[in-house]
Amino acid sequence: MWWVCWWESVGVSYQPSSTVSESGVRPLSRPQLSEARRVRAVELFEQGCSTSEIAAMVGVHAESVRRWRRAWENGGAQALRRRPAPGARPKLDDAQVEEVRAALERGAQAYGFEADLWTLERVGLVIERVTGVTLSRATVWRVLTGRLGWSLQRPERRAAERDESEIARWIAHEWPRIKKGR
Repeated sequence: MWWVCWWESVGVSYQPSSTVSESGVRPLSRPQLSEARRVRAVELFEQGCSTSEIAAMVGVHAESVRRWRRAWENGGAQALRRRPAPGARPKLDDAQVEEVRAALERGAQAYGFEADLWTLERVGLVIERVTGVTLSRATVWRVLTGRLGWSLQRPERRAAERDESEIARWIAHEWPRIKKGR
């Protein structure tokens, strides 16, 4: 894994999981890693390295290095920096998302709902109460899964009369008897 050695040589750490490392530092995202490659390429441009050498050191195709070199020659190192993602700005900023997280962690009953169960409609109402911003169901889903990191949880459907010991007894004694009778 040549890229691990290269990243360590330039002081960049990469962890594929999205968890925080032991040092308390979040791992670099894919766009940050790509930018680190381009920054390293700029350093190598300035040292006079050839396109093929840079491509091998950075781990990209030579055509990418040629494209980076043209951008660098026309706009300097700033031309190779990361740009913000295109599109509309999120309706909720990071502080509002944290307010929503705190509100949701209090539970649904804290907001007057009968059961402590979150639905998209309920979460949308809480977001509106907490932030004053009305979101569609799809946007509420994106906030929950993307920005908060929550996932869909469905309650198991089981009969209230279910007797686990009787089920275990049936599996241990009755099922083998039935199976033998075939």
